[in-house]
Amino acid sequence: MRSAPRRGPGQRPAGGRDDRLARPPRGGRPAIDPAREVAYEAVAAVHRDDAYANLVLPRLLRENGVSGRDAAFATELTYGALRQTGTLDAIVAAAADRAVERIDPPVRDALRIGAYQLLHMRVGAHAAVATTVDLVRSLVPGAAGFANAVLRRVGESDRAEWMQRLAPADPAARAALVHAHPQWIVNAFTDALGSLDEAELALDADNLPAAVHLCARPGRIATADLAASLRGATVGRYSPYAVILSGGGDPGSIPAIREGLAHVQDEGSQLVAAVLASAPLDGPDERWLDLCAGPGGKAGLLGAIAAERGAHVTAVEVAHHRAALVAQATKGLPVYTINADGRDVGKDPDLPLGAFDRVLVDAPCTGLGALRRRPEARWRRQPSDLPPLTRLQRELLQAAFSAVRPGGVVAYVTCSPHQAETEVSVTEAARRSPIDVDLVDARPYLPSSLPEIGSGPTVQLWPHRHGTDAMFVALLRRSA
Repeated sequence: MRSAPRRGPGQRPAGGRDDRLARPPRGGRPAIDPAREVAYEAVAAVHRDDAYANLVLPRLLRENGVSGRDAAFATELTYGALRQTGTLDAIVAAAADRAVERIDPPVRDALRIGAYQLLHMRVGAHAAVATTVDLVRSLVPGAAGFANAVLRRVGESDRAEWMQRLAPADPAARAALVHAHPQWIVNAFTDALGSLDEAELALDADNLPAAVHLCARPGRIATADLAASLRGATVGRYSPYAVILSGGGDPGSIPAIREGLAHVQDEGSQLVAAVLASAPLDGPDERWLDLCAGPGGKAGLLGAIAAERGAHVTAVEVAHHRAALVAQATKGLPVYTINADGRDVGKDPDLPLGAFDRVLVDAPCTGLGALRRRPEARWRRQPSDLPPLTRLQRELLQAAFSAVRPGGVVAYVTCSPHQAETEVSVTEAARRSPIDVDLVDARPYLPSSLPEIGSGPTVQLWPHRHGTDAMFVALLRRSA
């Protein structure tokens, strides 16, 4: 019988992933620092299983009993290694003298967290190398020497020296490496902001941990009271409902959230939802529609505002499990959740034509505006994702034009600054619609203190300008 071909330490088998290593063996392993092990398990789950860091990391911390300073260390290491993946891979490849695709996935992920400690954290070089080599030894024993050699080469230079050595001459390509974003995202930010210099500020902001923002539901709890009830919390700068938490912790443990008085929501998301509620209307103002409601943050805010005005919200979500989340998130509010496709306006009896006074289209998008909160997303998204998403966005927006009554208003919102998903989607949807709509300047319905919101009529928020996710909003009124 022919024996299997031998491969060098750390080298990936020709057939792809070694499933034998999908979960490291427990017996006889070297003692591994729990915080680093949790970070490795989280990073590996993201790359191996397409997991989401914000979901898998809290579970791993809880299951492994990691808390306090160790949990903070594991969190920084996990999120940092995921944000910096592309740049770390370039450095590891240079130090290993081989493409990272040729390194076994478990070893590759361990090298990423080792390199991140060496280049980004205040961890001694010996500790960073030794603990990572122990980790590799527990995963792939024959690759320990390889990992030791690679990490020692990584540690011979600091990050600035590596950037000087590896960064290409092209300014956009250099920015992509230095700021750890794919170049197509660098180009998209540059197009939206008008200059690479400012785009680099936005890229930098994506690499900073984002604070947790809460929304105090109007009529349920005053914003100042919510802030006063939480240690170290402050009232937001712009949204009348925003409270900013300092430090970590589990928002789900906050009594106001458990009791439905508040929910977790970026301040920018609060602002763009409030634009819809603030626009003046002639005639009735009782029937509101959230056409893409999952997981329910904006429906929760709109429902609370609607309750104060004697209005009610129909919340539509196409995915059954997300519709359940919306129903749970809006419990006790005048929100009626239906599991349906928002494009079925005029076909679904709950979505009659021309029946709604206000309509929100919080459209599915690439999520490029929330990369600081979703560290793995920048490496998962591809330019090929744009055509199906922009087609869906335009179809949903046209459905909203059909759903809103003459004189009513539609707010189109995306958590992306990519112009194909913002200005172009709005323009194309309006151009192709048989229903006449007019763009309304959204700026008067945002706080006057909000800086740098452009010349209108649409508004694009940015982390580096406003401290919010990069939310976009366009306001349109159906012609009478």
